[in-house]
Amino acid sequence: MKKKIVFVINYFYPDLASTGQLMTELCQDLIDDFDITVIAAQPGYAGEKALINKTFETDYLDQIKIIRIRLPEVDKTSKLSRIKYIFSYFALANIALLKEKRVDIIYTISQPPVLGGVIGTIGKFLKRSKHIYNIQDFNPEQAAAISYTNNNFVYKIARKVDILNCSYSDKVIVVGSDMSGTLKNRFSGKKVPDHVVINNWTNEKEIIPLQKNEPNIENFLKENELENKFIIMYSGNIGLYYDLENIIKITEHFKKYKDLAFVFIGEGAVKSEMQAFIQQKDISNVHFLPYQSKEFIKYSLNAADVHLVVNQKGIKGVSVPSKIYGVMAAGKPILGVLEQGSEAQMLIDNSKCGVVIEPKEYSEIIEAIQKLYSMDRNKLRQVGLNGRDYLEQFLKREISINKYRQVLKEVSETI
Repeated sequence: MKKKIVFVINYFYPDLASTGQLMTELCQDLIDDFDITVIAAQPGYAGEKALINKTFETDYLDQIKIIRIRLPEVDKTSKLSRIKYIFSYFALANIALLKEKRVDIIYTISQPPVLGGVIGTIGKFLKRSKHIYNIQDFNPEQAAAISYTNNNFVYKIARKVDILNCSYSDKVIVVGSDMSGTLKNRFSGKKVPDHVVINNWTNEKEIIPLQKNEPNIENFLKENELENKFIIMYSGNIGLYYDLENIIKITEHFKKYKDLAFVFIGEGAVKSEMQAFIQQKDISNVHFLPYQSKEFIKYSLNAADVHLVVNQKGIKGVSVPSKIYGVMAAGKPILGVLEQGSEAQMLIDNSKCGVVIEPKEYSEIIEAIQKLYSMDRNKLRQVGLNGRDYLEQFLKREISINKYRQVLKEVSETI
């Protein structure tokens, strides 16, 4: 009989959140090895309306059983709305997990912050199961980096709780080598929990380098008035951890560049602030577009000449921007605004697929854009293709998923 794994992961198909897409692909690839149930919120990452009417509804994707939880709508610009959403999910996910029978392994991720791990810690003892804790983002370290609250007591308690989550887990999975260092620092002088580094991924067979004359890309450019433009694109969460509310200000320097366009694809807490700046400064070459469907991302990513991959200062060792894998798969040059020693910075430097500027060095970002804009187009294209070559050697989806499979099998064999 297959071992049963319950994934409590908040975002899942058809949600557009990157972690939701990653976890969906992981579950689909593991279905032959394990009996899989997923507990997730109803789709709503990009502002979709609730699709379910009852508190819990059962759905299926292939052979994967999905228990979807109905939650209050969240306004990402409101802390109160976020807190209400998070604690509603936490309470209902615990109830859904406790109702499940014959649970061998509970798999949780670090979403919602800290509480995602708490669900696994509680479940481990009440269900007498194993717990695997996948840390996509370290919190409260991530929240502290952007001063989400000035209440240091909250940070202190949250950190202690998450240290307990790590201690009680049977395996901790982090998504970057710099994050392994953060875990070790948390346990300085004490026994470090059993852990492994497994990179996130993209589907490199779906996302491949394409020319701008590909019909779907041509239509995308035409529909958005981006034809014959040098496009600098940011595609992903326009949220609190990327300093985008300040990076947007560098676009004023390029407002008279008629053949250059900045394109921001996605939604998030600082999008309205960015749009207000553009309107105030009357900058016409900055475009905001909604999330693209998963099926269309392979085209929208390829519409760019350069991609922005950014993180706020203080995020090194705390989080890895997973968008970097899609950009490398598309073979596009990267302008990284990242701290030295961070996982994404090391990927860019090791693969020679772009340039990296330290966060908050806005004049240097402007200089880097000017340099990329002036670069011979064939040379620039080759810089991007360097990233694709590196990904095919070291970062294939198959490599990461096989590592997950091995970890899950090892843990299941101890039951």
